Parts: sequence; structure tokens; C-alpha cells
Amino acid sequence: MEGLILTVLILILVIMLFNTFRVMPEYERLVVLALGKYAGTRGPGITVVIPFLETAKKVDLRERFLEIPRQTAISRDNTSIDIDFLVYYRVVNPKLAVLEVENVVVASLNLAATTLRAVIGDIELDDVLAKREQINDTLRVKLDEVTERWGLKITRVEIREVEPPREIREAMNRQMSAERDRRALVTRADGEREAAIAAAEGQKRAEILRAEGEREAAVLRAEGERQAQLLQAQGRAAALQALLREAQKLDEKTMMLQYLDTLREIGTSPSTKFVVPMEVTSLVSDIARLARLTEVSQNGSQ
Repeated sequence: MEGLILTVLILILVIMLFNTFRVMPEYERLVVLALGKYAGTRGPGITVVIPFLETAKKVDLRERFLEIPRQTAISRDNTSIDIDFLVYYRVVNPKLAVLEVENVVVASLNLAATTLRAVIGDIELDDVLAKREQINDTLRVKLDEVTERWGLKITRVEIREVEPPREIREAMNRQMSAERDRRALVTRADGEREAAIAAAEGQKRAEILRAEGEREAAVLRAEGERQAQLLQAQGRAAALQALLREAQKLDEKTMMLQYLDTLREIGTSPSTKFVVPMEVTSLVSDIARLARLTEVSQNGSQ
């Protein structure tokens, strides 16, 4: 019997020592009450809590989050919206978190739901869907104003999902489909316009190249004709110069022989009418004179 009593006493002593000496990590604090009065915040490291005289409540200083269940709020344009979001917070004053509110987590949860309804009630549905960041900042500021006296700091608020009524979602889907169709038509029209511009530009370029080709061909043809005419004129000039040189070598005897040959050819022709040039009489006199000169020269040589 004495051994049992001794064992119980040892066990009670161990429990008392365990509750008296506590090792607190860096991220936790102990809020100590001595006979019901605030006796200080202790930690980190080894702390002493006097049994039966002091009570302590542990407070976590790390950042934590509250998952706010889905809430139904009414927007300014009388549209019901289901919203769920997260609230990130941390305890900055352990004393206030223990002494100023019974359960800081539950109080913050209820406060967040109430604040959400108040904020959404001042915003229209379109802004609720389009301005989440602005709503997050507004919720954070309003929550922080209240939780500051509880020793809490609201670090961030994140809306996870916004779900409007089914008829609103269907109307939004129809609007999105119409917008996609409109963008597709605009894109198709832009493509056709670009294609038409490219085709017109290509045709214009082809016409320019064709005109340049025709112009160059005409220039080459004109240049060829000019060269041909120049060569032809040079040939004619050379022929005339040759005739001139030959004509300068002719004397009266040669000319009279040429006249006689021409008259002989005329006489042998089958024509019954002849046209005799006026120079025939002078030609006969020239022939007679030439004959006398020939006879004189022959007699002189004899």
C-alpha cells in the first residue's frame, strides 16, 4: 500500500514538473495568468509556470489561414452570388488574442462572412466578376480594422470562386459565344482584307514590271531600227561615193559609147514608137567631131 502511494506521489510530481517547466519554440508564446490576472507573455525557450497559482495558454505566431465556407451575398443590382474565399492572418499580440476575444478563430470566421456580404452589397455583379483584386483588398482592409483590437493582422484575402445564378451563367455563356463569333468574323474580315491588299499589290507590281519590260523592249527596238537606218544610210553614202569616184574617171568617149549602147538597146526592142532625147543631135555632132579628130590623129601618125 505504501508503495502504491509512493508511486502516485512520484507520478504527480512528474506531471507537476512537466507542467512547471516548458520549452517553447520560436513561433509560440505562453500567455500566463496568475490567480486570474495577466502575468505576462513568456517564451521562447524554457519557461516556468507555477502549478495551482498560474495558468497558461499557448498562442501560435505563425501565419495561418481560415477557409471561409461558401457564402451567399446579394450584389447592388439584386443578384445573388455564391462566394468562397480564404483569409490569411497571424497573431501579432498574444495578450490581446487571449484576453480580448473568447475564440479568435471563430470570431474572425464570423466577421469575415459578415464583411463579405457588406462589401458585395455595394458592388454590381459585373464588377464582382471583373474586379476580384479590388474586392480582396477591400475585404482585407475592413477585416484588419476590426481584428486589430484582437491582436490579429490580416495579411491577405483571396476569393477562390464566384458563382452567379444559373440563368446569369447561361446569359454569360451566350454573350461569350456571341463575342467569340464576332471576333471570328472580325479576324476573317481582316484576313480577307489583307489577302485582297496583297493580291492588289502583287497585280500592281506585275503591271509595273510588264510596263517596264514593254518600255525596255520598245527602247531596244527603236535602238535597233536606228542602228539599221544608220547602217543603211552609211551603205548608201558609200555607194554614192563609189559612183562619184567612178563618174570622175569617165571622159567624153566613154559617155558617147554609153549613149550608143543605150540607143542600140532601144533599137532592138520590139516597140514601134521611140522617144529620142533632145541630146541626140548634140551626140551626133560630138560623134562627127570625134571621128574627125580620130582621122587626123591617124593621118598624123602615118
